[in-house]
Amino acid sequence: MTEVWRVATLNIWNRQGPWAERLPLIREGLKALNADVIALQEVLGFTGLPSQAHEIADGMGWNVHHVPAWNVGGGLTFGNALLSPHALSDTRSLPLPTPPGLDTRTVAFARVECVHGPMPVFATHLTWQHHLGHVRCQQVRALADHVAELAPIDGPPAVILGDLNADPDSDEMRFLRGLTALGGTSVYFADCWSTTRPAAETGHTYDRRNPYALRSREHSRRIDYCLVRGPGKHLVGEPLSASLFCDEPKGEVWPSDHYGVVAEIFAAKRHHDPF
Repeated sequence: MTEVWRVATLNIWNRQGPWAERLPLIREGLKALNADVIALQEVLGFTGLPSQAHEIADGMGWNVHHVPAWNVGGGLTFGNALLSPHALSDTRSLPLPTPPGLDTRTVAFARVECVHGPMPVFATHLTWQHHLGHVRCQQVRALADHVAELAPIDGPPAVILGDLNADPDSDEMRFLRGLTALGGTSVYFADCWSTTRPAAETGHTYDRRNPYALRSREHSRRIDYCLVRGPGKHLVGEPLSASLFCDEPKGEVWPSDHYGVVAEIFAAKRHHDPF
């Protein structure tokens, strides 16, 4: 339906594991989504060469906005990207606060020129260490400030996509979901998974069932999100559905160590239902 935005996010696990075998599985999984925009995390880039996002998008007819976050060294970078069959305008790289000694983090921003757009999309990947929730709290506050500046409340609903490395009940996610204030401020973004799926469905995106994730010996977690500021004025931004993708292997090869999340969001203006 043209009234619906279809958005998705996937952490591609850079080039770890059997990348040559994983790449076609990722491309196949993304192509099947028929999405308006896809966010990727852990995207490697190298000076003078196409990034992994460009490698994935090759031959798909998609536009790519690649934003490095961490300069690994020797011309190698690690970051985020947006892919879309639609034009991407006002593309930007936005900083997130990162204490010294940690991998630096950024946000890839673009306005996706789809029907009922332009859709303002923010794609990011927050600090990963379990004990650094206070750093993620600083990062989500900065993210909310970027949203307030670039996608004000009276415009199209902002969409946040990414690997936020935080469980749904963490302070950083409770802040984004409007359940707690940080630093005396509050915001609200609907979590497309929790607002459209039964409470019993955990939606783990980093799952010990996947041997690539099991290697870290972390517990199974839901840490990848599609969030939207809505439903707002004229009921734009209502989450309609959410599901996992790239969550099954082909033989012994899995697309990534994360599963992807795809969500549908109502994008057209409409009247309140009559009583």
